[in-house]
Amino acid sequence: METEKSQEAYLVVLKVGGNELDDPDFLHGLVKAVAAVQQEGHHPVLVHGGGKAVTDLQKQLGLQEQRVEGLRVTDDASMDVVEMVLSGLINKRIVRQLVNARIRAAGISGVDDGTLYVEKMWHPFGDLGRVGEVQDVDDHLLRTLIGAGIVPVVSPVSFGSLDALSYNVNADHAATAIAARLGAIKLVFISNVPGILVAGRVVRAVTAEQAEAWIEEGIIFGGMIPKVRSAVEAVRGGVAQAVITNLAGVQGGTGTGIVGSR
Repeated sequence: METEKSQEAYLVVLKVGGNELDDPDFLHGLVKAVAAVQQEGHHPVLVHGGGKAVTDLQKQLGLQEQRVEGLRVTDDASMDVVEMVLSGLINKRIVRQLVNARIRAAGISGVDDGTLYVEKMWHPFGDLGRVGEVQDVDDHLLRTLIGAGIVPVVSPVSFGSLDALSYNVNADHAATAIAARLGAIKLVFISNVPGILVAGRVVRAVTAEQAEAWIEEGIIFGGMIPKVRSAVEAVRGGVAQAVITNLAGVQGGTGTGIVGSR
């Protein structure tokens, strides 16, 4: 097994949203992206969401989706759906594709071995139910898999440290916490865009402070704002570099890198 120091030097965390994970072409591209990270000599860790699939199954089961300030309310019944979809359906769908491509992979959630410890998230405008905030990351299981040459595929469903219940956690926040704890050299937010576009061109690198300024000035707008804010939070949370790119960018080493101030 490699030493902790050597693992830290080459770890890359990939975060992928859930909207595209029912698209066979996207999954095929994701496998290529993971393989590209390995070919560069790095150890990939994959963290995924799956909100669209959760919403679809809720509708099939007759459960009404509720939101507070745009955040999903997760009652006990909805939490069962979240765990089934994220830690089961979506997680194993990704693992199957990786294993089929002869990439050793194992699916876990934040519950397994207490990898992600969370407490209930409190919101000033309403009760979100079983939605958690990450308090701590136990990296033992992740490092065990990485040391064995196995790609961890992580569902953000996590362990409630105060009540031992499962909690729904934002996948961006889970990926950020994992990347910071592992000392990853890079956290890649895989999107459907090649990076931050200014005047029609992809910006290669920007500081967290400049990115926030561009949001205030309206240069960064629309659906790019939450992507950039997640990357900024990752850098401020201790990740060396956060990158916004698409699948082609992961393979080609392109995209927008967000770094802290020097």
